[in-house]
Amino acid sequence: MTHKIHILNGPNLNKLGKREPHIYGYTTLGEVEGWCREAARGPLEFKQTNHEGELIEMIQQAEDEADGLIINPAGYSFTSVALFDALKIFEGPKIELHISNIHARDKLHEHSLLSAAATAVICGLGPRGYLTAMGAIYEMLDARA
Repeated sequence: MTHKIHILNGPNLNKLGKREPHIYGYTTLGEVEGWCREAARGPLEFKQTNHEGELIEMIQQAEDEADGLIINPAGYSFTSVALFDALKIFEGPKIELHISNIHARDKLHEHSLLSAAATAVICGLGPRGYLTAMGAIYEMLDARA
């Protein structure tokens, strides 16, 4: 069965490969997008923004268009009640994704406010976590069909 998924990326992820490579590695977001497009089993939207309101609008668009949602909210994970509320509106399966293991990080980065609104959370697998998330979201969607 074909499912449409949206993969949304938050602030500073456009700097993957350059930003703190000791935490996030050297893989760029463009490379991650390429992997995701190769692994896609149907239509895929892959987007990134540095703006909280725009990310909220992307989630609302996904509510109208997507069967499943994967989101790497980046720094907004730890601060945004507005994103939490937007994610609760999306009725399909949604996976919160982090490249690093946020639970092993400093106090500022160890607890995501958004996890309670997610179906599942994947963290600490590096950029390849996106492919793990895609496999999981397709399994969730197939189980609903």
